Amino acid sequence: MPTFDVVSKPNIPEVDNAVNGIEREVKQRFDLKGRMCSVERSGNTLTITADNDMLLRQMKDLLHTYCARRGVDSGFLDFKSPQDATKGSLRQDVLIRQGIDQALGKEIIKMIKGSKLKVQVAIQGDELRISGKQRDDLQITIESIKEMKITLPLQYINFRD
Repeated sequence: MPTFDVVSKPNIPEVDNAVNGIEREVKQRFDLKGRMCSVERSGNTLTITADNDMLLRQMKDLLHTYCARRGVDSGFLDFKSPQDATKGSLRQDVLIRQGIDQALGKEIIKMIKGSKLKVQVAIQGDELRISGKQRDDLQITIESIKEMKITLPLQYINFRD
């Protein structure tokens, strides 16, 4: 019975490479040199620190640019609101979203069951396993999930016959 998994997993080593690229650029750029501008990753959280709002926006732009260069979709990044930090600077946390949450999983399952395709969907932690008797049904399922316009980047992996 053919199956595949629907997951949402960013490439964390590439996120680290993007953060390292930002650090190198901050040290080299004239407008950022000597300022309190940094991006640090701890776990699934990036912390952007900047002297003022304009520099914070520039750091966010750098994060988007370097993630795009490294092939990491910016949809994985969930920007929280900026907070005041020490010495009048600003700090903004950025969560790296991983996995499909329960609400989105149930929404996808509801759409698939409403489409009357002959496939079964199972929630396995933070991913979905979809199985069916025919490969064509699974391909139609992938297309219908893509048409849902979900903001979270999804990958379709482990396709097995």
